[in-house]
Amino acid sequence: MNTGAAAQFVPRVGEAKPRRELSVPSEHEALQPLLVIPFSVGFYFSFRTIITLIVVRLFLQEPRMGVGASLTIEFLLLLIVAFQAVGPSIRPLGWLFHLSSFRWVLAFLAFAGCSLAWSRTVSLPASFLYWCGLVGDVTLVVLLLRVAPVEAVAHTLMKGFIWATCLLALIAWMMPVGSDLRLGDPEYFNTNQIGNLCTFAIFQAQYLMCRKEWRSKSSIIFLIITLVRSLSKTTLVAFVASEIYLIARDGTISRKAKMGIAGSALLVVLIFWGLFQSYYSVYTTTGNQAQTLTGRLAIWGYSLNAALERPWVGNGFDSMWKVFPPFGSDQFEARHAENELLQQFFAYGIAGVVMLCGLYGSLLRSIRHLMPGPIKTIFISILLFIFIRGFAEAEPFDLLLPLWAMTVIGSIVAASLSSEQSGGHLRSTDANSEGMLLQLRRGSTL
Repeated sequence: MNTGAAAQFVPRVGEAKPRRELSVPSEHEALQPLLVIPFSVGFYFSFRTIITLIVVRLFLQEPRMGVGASLTIEFLLLLIVAFQAVGPSIRPLGWLFHLSSFRWVLAFLAFAGCSLAWSRTVSLPASFLYWCGLVGDVTLVVLLLRVAPVEAVAHTLMKGFIWATCLLALIAWMMPVGSDLRLGDPEYFNTNQIGNLCTFAIFQAQYLMCRKEWRSKSSIIFLIITLVRSLSKTTLVAFVASEIYLIARDGTISRKAKMGIAGSALLVVLIFWGLFQSYYSVYTTTGNQAQTLTGRLAIWGYSLNAALERPWVGNGFDSMWKVFPPFGSDQFEARHAENELLQQFFAYGIAGVVMLCGLYGSLLRSIRHLMPGPIKTIFISILLFIFIRGFAEAEPFDLLLPLWAMTVIGSIVAASLSSEQSGGHLRSTDANSEGMLLQLRRGSTL
């Protein structure tokens, strides 16, 4: 036995014992328990789209049970997040009030809630629960941003949304194809919902890749293929236009990479060309008349006439479903006006149009203050996608860019602007210090 080596570890008499070094957890490790909840919230924001389908088709229950299940999950998440937010926080609860886009979000929610007093809704209690769901979405994000850094919460929430969307895309491929050759269930999980989820997840993945927070290119490819296969016309047109803008404006993408993207896009079109031809034949002959351009014109005309009857404050929250007469030979019941501007004018009148312009305008103004780069380009591409899709799509309660997503993007932009300003201040301080040192050196030489 090597007694010399052993003696090195035996303390001598009167000698202090060596202290054991304590392992201090890093900031990333300390945040891990807190970031499980944002991932779950993001996962829920996407996965809730299919909950009603599961309840109706799998468990053979009424659709209202699916809506109730979705709201129950949200309120449970809200309870967990609220309990977490009671503890130590890194910023005050009202810090978001400094963001103009968030103030518009609150104004929209408040006006929508007040409109229940004059709404033509069929069921006031059900409409109130839908409104509570909107408020719950925004409240979840606000409370999450209180207890953890903005980028950590936003990035983790986006990851949850992306993974849930990939799961939903996989389920959509496994479902039987409808008579119109499109993916999904026309009543509870339709092709427009699938296409919108895929597009929104693609944008989030592109943003995370710019932040070095997402490396799975295969997931993006899978979502793009699912989007194309969904045959959601308006969504596809809006996505292609916004991606062309993104690729053209993003200086970090090389010319070779851009040529590769264009070649891949052409290859996808060639692969699905036969499906496109078959769908066009179905669309122009045996398709659902109420969901074609002719049907949309009828819905637009009826919505506009109804909106002009109450031009100032509109018909109220959730005032179209089961109120409008069925359209077409198949008695299609419209849930919204098939145009976002017209939907807000119908629901909230001129006040709704002002709020819509204020919401998107304030967010666009804050994004334009960002330094040129891929992050700014992606956010503008998202707004471009929403603008184009809004010509032929809408949401019955929320906006095409959900209020919770608007809150997340607004907080990311605010955090980025703050870091840019602090960085600029540090650079100017360093420059002044260097100038003073140079003057001192010149003085000493003289």
